[in-house]
Amino acid sequence: MKKNVLIIGAGGVAQVVAHKCAQNNDLLGQIALASRTLEKCEAIAKSVVEKDSMKLAGTIQCYALDALDVAATAALIRETQSQIVINVGSAFINMSVLSACIETGAAYLDTAIHEEPNKICEEPPWYGNYEWKRKELCTEKKITAILGVGFDPGVVNAYAALAKQDYFDTLSSIDIIDINAGDHGRYFATNFDPEINFREFTGRVWSWQNSQWTKNKMFEVKRTDDLPVVGERTSYLTGHDEIHSLSKNLDVPDIRFWMGFGEHYINVFTVLNSLGLLSEQPVKTAEGLEVVPLKLVKAVLPDPTSLAADYTGKTCIGDLVKGKKDGKEHEVFIYNVVDHKEAYNEVGSQGISYTAGVPPVAAAILVAQGIWDVEKMVNVEELPPTPFLNLLNQMGLTTNIRDEQGERPLTFS
Repeated sequence: MKKNVLIIGAGGVAQVVAHKCAQNNDLLGQIALASRTLEKCEAIAKSVVEKDSMKLAGTIQCYALDALDVAATAALIRETQSQIVINVGSAFINMSVLSACIETGAAYLDTAIHEEPNKICEEPPWYGNYEWKRKELCTEKKITAILGVGFDPGVVNAYAALAKQDYFDTLSSIDIIDINAGDHGRYFATNFDPEINFREFTGRVWSWQNSQWTKNKMFEVKRTDDLPVVGERTSYLTGHDEIHSLSKNLDVPDIRFWMGFGEHYINVFTVLNSLGLLSEQPVKTAEGLEVVPLKLVKAVLPDPTSLAADYTGKTCIGDLVKGKKDGKEHEVFIYNVVDHKEAYNEVGSQGISYTAGVPPVAAAILVAQGIWDVEKMVNVEELPPTPFLNLLNQMGLTTNIRDEQGERPLTFS
């Protein structure tokens, strides 16, 4: 049984991960937390104490770490005797942390595809550009590496696997719909790292249609759905991580990702982008200073963790799946709803961070128990979905379904 967890990162998602690991430290053992800024780690550790999240008596050990330094990361894994590493830092560090896990034998979990700072929206499939190149090595070294085990990617991949396993004989389409119907009260802010957030939308939008990659512009294609709890919402076709693995691992001709945006967000984004302020390429000022516009915008926007206390409303994220069952056309919407205020009351983070932070801890527990300790590199849809979704039901992320029988929670034995 694997034990002891090293969490890398100290943002809103890391705060959720720390609390949830603490709530399950009877299974996960000693918890360590590391990031470039020690003070942020210490603030999260203090929050865990203040909310009395530790199931068994213990403390979270905090460390300063440059996770791009493979040797330093490997040394910290050994020092903390961590057998599971949950990487919820910037997507720029994925390959470095993965390398350290391969070197030390620790299991590796992350929540997003690796990115290079100077590249945006590379040619698909994105996993094929980075993580998947280490597949054979992980198998050879018997390293468990579970990629993209946040919510989207992550839980939505498990929803797709569940649909294929239990509700369909053949699948024709998967439309992943991500709606945040919450309000943080600020003029403009992003729910997670602004640099990563904007990079998703400034390049091309890739989707999987007619069993091939299809390219669009951001905000070019939209849809409106009447969704559970949050009601009628408009969302836009967007490129996203999970499409790249689902298109490879599931035999489905159409896989798309849709994200909800308000008109205000679109207007501000359009102005920033049109002015070149969302570029990842450096420019020089008249004084000769080299500045990356996107990093400057990130610096002046609110820290996403600061939004949590005032956030109200709910999220609704799920898979609208179509196909055939017993020769008949069939459709289901498998989804989750999170309340921002309830998330804050429990762990001190808003609902977007909550949906991303709970799943990697559930995955870590399954690795610790040997259920998901597969000793190779996988994406979530390649693993049995039922134990994962059952555990998430117990940890605060309830799976629901809407079909011809109506709306109801799903339970798993």
